[in-house]
Amino acid sequence: MNQDTRYTIIGAGHGGKAMAAHLALMGFRVTLYNRTPERVTAIKARRGIDLESYEGGPHGFARLAAITSDMGEALADADIIMVVVPSSAHADIARLTAPHLRDGQILVLHPGRTLGAIEFNKVLCDLKCTAQIIIAEAETFIYASRSDGPAQARIFRIKEAVPLAALPAKHTAAVLEVLAPAYPQFIDGISVLQTGLNNMGAIFHPALTLLNAGRIESTNGDFQFYIEGVTPSVARVLEELDRERVTVAASLGIRGRTALEWLKMAYDATGDNLNEAIHNQTGYFGIKAPSTLNHRYIFEDVPMSLVPIAALGQRYGVSVAGMDAIIRLACVVHRTDYWRRGRTLAKLGIDRLSVGELTQFVMAGDRCWEP
Repeated sequence: MNQDTRYTIIGAGHGGKAMAAHLALMGFRVTLYNRTPERVTAIKARRGIDLESYEGGPHGFARLAAITSDMGEALADADIIMVVVPSSAHADIARLTAPHLRDGQILVLHPGRTLGAIEFNKVLCDLKCTAQIIIAEAETFIYASRSDGPAQARIFRIKEAVPLAALPAKHTAAVLEVLAPAYPQFIDGISVLQTGLNNMGAIFHPALTLLNAGRIESTNGDFQFYIEGVTPSVARVLEELDRERVTVAASLGIRGRTALEWLKMAYDATGDNLNEAIHNQTGYFGIKAPSTLNHRYIFEDVPMSLVPIAALGQRYGVSVAGMDAIIRLACVVHRTDYWRRGRTLAKLGIDRLSVGELTQFVMAGDRCWEP
């Protein structure tokens, strides 16, 4: 294992702490960055993180090389930059990192949600960042984790295979090779269009939350989200959204993974329809609903996941009436315009690209490539 590789983790939430601790326990030099110093005060005082884990998983006290709220310091010696923040913060992180990036660095979004790498890249290009870096994104977060305290983290599970793609995809193999000593679980995700359009959270999270809005508000989420919240009618809505997503992918020449296929792959859960498959997924038992509608399942997953998928559908001639209905319901409930706030194609700078041009961009284009 090449332990000379220097990692910087951006974000000290439950995921960032878990990743920083695990990498440090593997012997890598790790710097942890968080924008607000208060979040990392305890970690800085102890100079590390206590990691608990599942039986046989990584555990122990993980000493970090540095803990900082200074982005310049955080990136100065980094070879690989792992961005572990909500996707709604990707653009802000791009603006903060832009002055400090240097040639040869690799930056990975965990995860990108939908078109996250394209958004991050667009911000850097708009800011005239000339550093020759590689931007990549994971399809999902590799850890199931939580924060047990200010300087404590817990890992429940490490996924066995996580698709990852670089922008453009011609750099994916190089990224996988560099990450392999620490994360052999990352596999070729084909392209950032493929990883983004296989974003299952876009299908499950917003609709399930909004269709259970009354129950969430009346019980503060005191019910089993997937088991009691998914009924035959709710599942039919999820199936329609999933059909639209797979059709959007097909319009771009991509074979999208269906929700049923995903449940089989991720959890070995099967059924004749989505309602049956979800209820046959024993891992969903005991998972409570959000306690409030002011939750990332709406304020993150709608603008950063559902809006860009629906926007791609509208651009390339696919009916996305179901997605549009969920987005508009979210706008009403949160009294905002997620179509305006979200990752629209115009905001990403790809609104005028043909399917061929978009494919060329994500597969082999230059970082600030224009058709």
